[in-house]
Amino acid sequence: MPALPVKPFFFRVLLCAWFCAGTAHALTVEVDAPDELKPLLTQHLEAARAARLGEALGGEEVARLREQSLATARELLATEGYFAPQIEAVTSPDKEAPLLRFVVTPGARTLVRAVRIDYSGALAVAGETNARRRARVERLFTLQPGKPFRQADWEAAKAAALRPLLSGVYLAARIEASEARIDPEARTADLSLTLDSGPAFFYGEVEISGNQRYPAAIIRNLNPARPGQPYRQQDLLDYQAALESSGYFAQAVVRIEPDPARAAAAPILVEVVEKPLKLFSLGAGISTDTGARVQASWLHRDLRDRGLRLKLDARLEESRQNGAAELAWPRNSSGYENSIGAQLKQEDIEGQETRASVASIKRSRARDQIEVTQSLQYQTESQRIGNVTELHNRALTANLAWTRRTLGRAFYPRRGDVLSLQIGGAAKQLMSDTSFLRLFGRYTEYFSAGEKGRLILRGELGSVLADTRIGIPTDFLFRAGGDNSIRGYAYQSQGRALGGGVASVRYLATGSAEYNYFFAGNWGMALFVDAGDAADSPASLSPVFGYGVGARYRSPVGPINLDLAYGEATDEFRLHFSLGVSF
Repeated sequence: MPALPVKPFFFRVLLCAWFCAGTAHALTVEVDAPDELKPLLTQHLEAARAARLGEALGGEEVARLREQSLATARELLATEGYFAPQIEAVTSPDKEAPLLRFVVTPGARTLVRAVRIDYSGALAVAGETNARRRARVERLFTLQPGKPFRQADWEAAKAAALRPLLSGVYLAARIEASEARIDPEARTADLSLTLDSGPAFFYGEVEISGNQRYPAAIIRNLNPARPGQPYRQQDLLDYQAALESSGYFAQAVVRIEPDPARAAAAPILVEVVEKPLKLFSLGAGISTDTGARVQASWLHRDLRDRGLRLKLDARLEESRQNGAAELAWPRNSSGYENSIGAQLKQEDIEGQETRASVASIKRSRARDQIEVTQSLQYQTESQRIGNVTELHNRALTANLAWTRRTLGRAFYPRRGDVLSLQIGGAAKQLMSDTSFLRLFGRYTEYFSAGEKGRLILRGELGSVLADTRIGIPTDFLFRAGGDNSIRGYAYQSQGRALGGGVASVRYLATGSAEYNYFFAGNWGMALFVDAGDAADSPASLSPVFGYGVGARYRSPVGPINLDLAYGEATDEFRLHFSLGVSF
């Protein structure tokens, strides 16, 4: 039997005797380790946790904590890739103020030497599609050769390799086996991972729960997938978003059970919480464009038990009043929503008084980021501009609107854009006073500017191609100025001046650049410059400029904007107030 080393043996005996014989005192623990490791050890070592409690400890308990902490330190360092550390626990001889100091020398970190990923299940079958999927998995595996080995990174790499399978057709994919072989002497790690993809999943029929008021056809028609199509996680997310934005459901959950036995035709499970059948609402507000307002609306969501929505709406503002009725059908299996509507409205803005009645038929379709609306509209109006002109206009117009949004659902977007294009027109031979073609485009882009800032650029162009503006309803002409146009000028004050009023015209061009910066919390500031004009010919467009500063508040219902703008052409300051994002 080999002899025990004398000095370490007697040192440990004396140390144990000192701990056991001493009276109980509060313990102090220090950790001497590299900066990146010290917080980990200080938080998790048993002796350090006991010291933070501040309780009096006897020598025997301190000795136990010392040995337990040494073992824990080695385990913690191994998770960080240090498998051959040197750890020394030094105790002060002061019995009145016992100090336990851990000195850690981690040594060289273990590096990944090799990675091997194997496959089983349907993904292991040869073929070009599966080869591309396997290559993607291997690209997404984040712990590549040459990188430091950490347990947390190892777990994250395995999850990253599994993620594209779960979001694709392999809903039941799992990690079948994984191993990290550590060579402490060479300080290297060889990693092996086996992924079992399971079978590929394909859609079956929709199974619905929670619907009582509204027809199941509404839910089925919103489904973007069809039986037999391969599973895609994004399809379920789109389906859920479509249900929640349909107007019928307060909440929806869409999922598929990852049961390999039903992979060939996996049912789409839809659970919904329905909104009330009828809704009456009141509202009030104020805008620097059109003044104070009150509004009331009544909605019935299921006329004739077919999901037909009838909405009646009245809105009274200081300079504009309107009442409307709309009957809308739920989205059909082709993705279209159809509606018919009627509206009566009148307004008196910048001396242009208009009374109009409108009847319309609309068809709209929203897919991914694109929304398209087609409409046929018949409008009659009487118009008076100052004390000079009185007109009666009528037009039967066909219209197409196309909008692309890349902003998601953010109230305060910092990236993305909105592009809106419109075309519409009328022919004199078809129930219209004159022939015209209207073109309009608006583009807004949001850029991130640092951690707390953003830049907003906006531009819009409009043109009405016609021999004359007489006979064209006001809704198809243009004016500029106001909160979402050219700040520093009154709402719709830029157009053709006619004895006591400003008439709508055939051409429009405006642009804006705005910088926002948010301080701590939800308050922020804005700097902006706007420019533009509206005129009856392109040559007559003469841009006016507005400059200003503003306050921003991110409320739960959208941004609240308060701007003070200087109109260069009028040499006046004007206050602008708005709530929400205007697209």
